[in-house]
Amino acid sequence: MSYCGLNNVKHKEILDDMAKKKMIIRTEERWGNKNIIKYRVSEKGNDILREILEPYESLFPRSEREKQS
Repeated sequence: MSYCGLNNVKHKEILDDMAKKKMIIRTEERWGNKNIIKYRVSEKGNDILREILEPYESLFPRSEREKQS
């Protein structure tokens, strides 16, 4: 969340829903007297990403978009 600059309060519901649907994996780690929550993409999430992103990339390749900028 901090790496992406996302607000914990605003995006918690979305992340909880994604974890419930097993698109991401939520883990908690103890760090001193605080709990740190980490998220990572699950295999199911990767599969969905490939199904959506790869067809999109074939229609709109990044190299062409970069040339237009």
